[in-house]
Amino acid sequence: MCGITGWTDTERDLTAPEHRATAAAMTATMACRGPDADGVWTSAHAVLGHRRLSIIDLDGGRQPMTDTEHDPDVVLTYSGEVYNFAELRAELAARGHRFRTRSDTEVVLRAYLEWGADLAPRLNGMYAFAIWDTRSRELLLVRDRLGVKPLYYHVHPGGVLFGSEPKAVLANPLFQAALDDSGIAELFALPTAPTPGHAVYAGLRQVRAGHVVRADARGVTESAYWRPPALAHTDDLDTTAAHVRELLRDTVTRQLVADVPLGSLLSGGVDSSAVSALAAEALGRDGAKLDTYSVDFPGADTGFRRTAWHDSRDEPYARAVAAHLGTRHTTIVVDPDDVRRHEERVLRARDLPGWGEMDVSLHLLFAHVRRHSTVALSGESADEVFGGYPYFRDPAALGHDGFPWLYDRDTPASLLRPEVRERVRPAEYARARYEEALAEVPRLPGEQGADVRVREVSYLALTRWLPALLDRKDRMSMATGLEVRVPFCDHRLVEYVWNVPWSLRFAGGEEKHLLRRAVADLLPAEVVHRRKSAFPANPDPGYAAALRERVADLLADRDAPVFDLVDRAAVTALVEAGRPLPSPRAASSATAGLGYLLGVDAWLRAYHVRVG
Repeated sequence: MCGITGWTDTERDLTAPEHRATAAAMTATMACRGPDADGVWTSAHAVLGHRRLSIIDLDGGRQPMTDTEHDPDVVLTYSGEVYNFAELRAELAARGHRFRTRSDTEVVLRAYLEWGADLAPRLNGMYAFAIWDTRSRELLLVRDRLGVKPLYYHVHPGGVLFGSEPKAVLANPLFQAALDDSGIAELFALPTAPTPGHAVYAGLRQVRAGHVVRADARGVTESAYWRPPALAHTDDLDTTAAHVRELLRDTVTRQLVADVPLGSLLSGGVDSSAVSALAAEALGRDGAKLDTYSVDFPGADTGFRRTAWHDSRDEPYARAVAAHLGTRHTTIVVDPDDVRRHEERVLRARDLPGWGEMDVSLHLLFAHVRRHSTVALSGESADEVFGGYPYFRDPAALGHDGFPWLYDRDTPASLLRPEVRERVRPAEYARARYEEALAEVPRLPGEQGADVRVREVSYLALTRWLPALLDRKDRMSMATGLEVRVPFCDHRLVEYVWNVPWSLRFAGGEEKHLLRRAVADLLPAEVVHRRKSAFPANPDPGYAAALRERVADLLADRDAPVFDLVDRAAVTALVEAGRPLPSPRAASSATAGLGYLLGVDAWLRAYHVRVG
């Protein structure tokens, strides 16, 4: 995995020393994503920067990569992995292309030379890349179908600034951190349903998942190259489960390709356990063992409290799966004191307010994994694909005329100052974004009953809920230089399961029954039938008390910038009553709202964000 950035400009000579220095600064911000090497390609009107995390062809995959060493026609800066690069390489070689490296990077470059912007639908993987075509003076920005890898851009009068993270764009003086009304609404009304393309900062956008952005002298356009197709599903349950198993096995096997140490994240849920089992099976054919990792907290055995989102504690199940599969397992214990020490680092990784302690815990897990592995497999997105969350089964949530995970929930928008709320109109904003999402849903003619709504909710989960989780995973992992791969985001699997009727996905009334049926013989029975349990929250009461003290200090700070947005009196009343603040997450905890308030304030200060 890597970090990319760049700058196109028709009004400046980017070879001038001051602009070269700016391009170098933009590239340097991506060092956490690519600690192994760096490179900058410069011309009069385009600069491409790259920081590399070496995974495949450690010596030959340096970037930015050009089609020829001298006077190139095309230049590529690329982040991610293309898992079908071997097949594409063979096809391109048959068409006369000659390769200098073993890397998937060169396959992407030569695929563009062969097919132009039409290369995107041919790629299977997680990727975000930029191509500068010197012949047409066109910039191409491409993002994978599910949006696993991020890519931001800002259109300025002379061209485009872009980067894997906002910090790369913020390093250029042409862009300044500002928050407008829609950004406020995104932060406070839709933190679990981010609007595709919106990047919170005023004037900054994300390339939408499954989209291509083209920028040239005529302007900037964005077009979709993928949406999940609505197709009739005719396979019976056994055939469907067998095909899911086949797709998963192929996907996991492809994602084991790496020239560096590889492991798997193992929570003890059926998702990560299935991925770990298939990985252990594939590695075992060559006599190798899989390394697996889980996270736990001091006092978790006595402090655990069951909720709709946390049905059971992870650690006993993770150890049971590791023993069953024969993996080398490590449990990373996150101490509450470590959380406070790493908050600023996590904010700098996010470039935005995040999910507080849960972000830090994930970051600390990834930092430990990185000491042993450069690549880790994850079970993320299985719940979105197979329908594992409570809102897929709750009739009230399904019937809610809005994002189902927000049913009967208060959001941080309720804390906005009255004059800010009147201006931003968060409820109207959220309603408009929900209606936009529904209008996008691919429909199957003649579909009836529960399947109509489940198709809608599945689409909302894949395009509005999942991006928040993938963004968190990407920032927390890449801040440590760890590449996390997500087999359940393989678009072939997503397309197939997206069209499976709810009666098969939820057969027998069991959540994710289809997935459980597909992998039942690989895992212990207690894991196969374990109910969904979200990423664990820190149960330490001392941590919650410390957060409350910090919020009390924040309330006493008359200059705290967060209270330019948030109603100080409303927060004071909730804190004094001992009630939790509205949470930015659906799987809430007593500390989530407190942490988010502190995070927004810290972000406004650290990034000198102009509001208005």
